[in-house]
Amino acid sequence: MEDLLQVGAIAATHGIRGEVKVFPMTDDVNRFKKLKKILLDTGKDYRELEIIQVKFFKNLVILKFKGIDNINEVEKYKGKGLFVTRDLAVKCEKDEYFIADLIGIQVVTQTGDVLGELKDVLQTGANDVYMVQISPESPYAAKVAGKKKELLLPAIHECVQKIDMEARIMQIHLMPGLIEV
Repeated sequence: MEDLLQVGAIAATHGIRGEVKVFPMTDDVNRFKKLKKILLDTGKDYRELEIIQVKFFKNLVILKFKGIDNINEVEKYKGKGLFVTRDLAVKCEKDEYFIADLIGIQVVTQTGDVLGELKDVLQTGANDVYMVQISPESPYAAKVAGKKKELLLPAIHECVQKIDMEARIMQIHLMPGLIEV
């Protein structure tokens, strides 16, 4: 499991006083109001920054950091990720997981057949969609179209039956139409 969880990425500078526009990567953007410190991925290491002001603009969060008072000091961080340590992360409810923890989990069918590995989670608004890389050894490999051998699974209870984070296994029900037999 990841020790750091990404909560946003710096999209652009805002004004000339060192503020940044942040694209949030969290379900609750109001969590930024509660954050006092954040880790900036500089590309070489992580720099701890103290948040002194939080504003909201459209779908972005505008942050002001202590000690950064000039546009030139933050310009180089455009596109860089903002992270929190796991102890500062929002606690997950039952049947909720951090995307970073789901990536790489083995996906198996209800009959125990290995389907593949979860490679990505697409957030569509209605429900998340799991992108599964089909294993070449999977009995379903020949049935999945395309060269990449990827399968998109809706993250709904009818499809995802059980997630065991300790064993790193997701058990799914292959709903009709997901894979053509």
